[in-house]
Amino acid sequence: MTHEEQSAVAEMTDEQLRQHALDILQRTLGVDGLARFLRVYRPGVGDFTRDRHKWQEGITVQQIVDDIKKRRESEGRA
Repeated sequence: MTHEEQSAVAEMTDEQLRQHALDILQRTLGVDGLARFLRVYRPGVGDFTRDRHKWQEGITVQQIVDDIKKRRESEGRA
């Protein structure tokens, strides 16, 4: 992507960017490919960063390492 194209994208509204991306996908994938992409694409919901901080609260690096080792041992990997 050229600098001019990057600047144009940066100045687009979210709706213009969405339409631009769909146009590119249709040109690249064809109508059937675009339809398939839209069928399988699932945007996330919620706030992943906030949720991740909640479930990781209080977990230490050592606990993560120990968990990885236990999983590897249970799967027969060292």
